[in-house]
Amino acid sequence: MTDERGPVLALYESLIGAWNERDAGAMAALYAPHGSQIGFDGSAFDGPHAIEAALAPIFRDHPTARFVTIVREIRAIGSDALLLRAVAGMIPPGARQIKPEVNAIQSLVAHRHNGAWKIELFQNTPAAFHGRPDDAAALTRELQQAADHPPPERPKRGHHTD
Repeated sequence: MTDERGPVLALYESLIGAWNERDAGAMAALYAPHGSQIGFDGSAFDGPHAIEAALAPIFRDHPTARFVTIVREIRAIGSDALLLRAVAGMIPPGARQIKPEVNAIQSLVAHRHNGAWKIELFQNTPAAFHGRPDDAAALTRELQQAADHPPPERPKRGHHTD
């Protein structure tokens, strides 16, 4: 397998971008036909149609916070499958500070379908760090740093010059 970390990172960035744009259809389109999403509260949805149906009213009826993410790892788990692990914080609308109680650990499993990478599983788990307040505080500081100093935008696929 050639290095497919770039396309899978782009897939994850598209997922996070669609959340931040509150676009349920764009999020759902990134999933494989039987792909699953497990939300912060444990809600699970299977398939793009169910994922879009679950997210559309949330985006329509609630001013959702935007994600700030840091990718920790991308690694192959098979010939056409990769695992991406990340941490995420959320900044409520109109705010500038990470809301620590909703920090999360995110996992994404991507699989190549007919030459295109699709999400098989995305899970957003609370980063509660029970009994470890120093770890929780360190994660919040790291995410706030990422929010305050975002990396430069990566060139869109097919538009880079190297």
